[in-house]
Amino acid sequence: MVFSKDNMTGIILALLSSVFIGASFIIKKKGLRRAAVVSGVRAGVGGYSYLLEPLWWIGMITMIVGEIANFVAYAFAPAVLVTPLGALSIIVSAVLAQIILKEKLHPLGVLGCVLCIIGSVVIVVHAPQEHPISSVKEIWYMATQKAFLLYMGSVIVLVFILVFYFAPQCGHSNVLVFTGICSLMGSLSVMSVKALGTSLKLTVEGKNQLIYLETWAFMFIVAVCVVTQMNYLNKAGSCYSNCFCNGTHFVYKLTL
Repeated sequence: MVFSKDNMTGIILALLSSVFIGASFIIKKKGLRRAAVVSGVRAGVGGYSYLLEPLWWIGMITMIVGEIANFVAYAFAPAVLVTPLGALSIIVSAVLAQIILKEKLHPLGVLGCVLCIIGSVVIVVHAPQEHPISSVKEIWYMATQKAFLLYMGSVIVLVFILVFYFAPQCGHSNVLVFTGICSLMGSLSVMSVKALGTSLKLTVEGKNQLIYLETWAFMFIVAVCVVTQMNYLNKAGSCYSNCFCNGTHFVYKLTL
């Protein structure tokens, strides 16, 4: 496909976002380990002592910078271009995990990273063109179609089942539980992030979208999804190796 100027801007921002996010996982992991040593209670079993750990906050700030870049990327490029580029964060995270956390990446893990990159490139190269959006109401109309509402309802039901039934029983022993919650919530936040980014971009261009209730509704959905994902990513990060956790999370997201 031929990339427009906006698409190229979105791709560059998405790549920068992946670098920051990949690095943030390592910094936060170090913070989680320190907090667990000091308090004796891991985040995976309900501890929140990491909130008092400066290193965890440095990782959090790094992730926020990456997420802001990712957020802006959605305003310039289609979600089908931005989301797959998150594969780069796995590579950054895997390399840093071996150097800093001493987590060895086995040959199958290397193969998995390579396949993620190949798959992402294929998706990006063959991504469909996106028609220009003139109002946040257009995205709201698409988000309220029966098919998407059915999907959203199914996701919410699955998240509740994972949170209240599976997480207490086997969340600390099965990586699919915590990462599943994160990825399911992430699949809902993609459209909301796209809508919010587009509405802010249009507002800056002189077409005020903040007067619409739909913009604030999307903002609320983004906030709920982000808080939920951060909570369970911390739980997953304290229980499993960084590469295993991030790889599973990314495959979940790409599939959804």
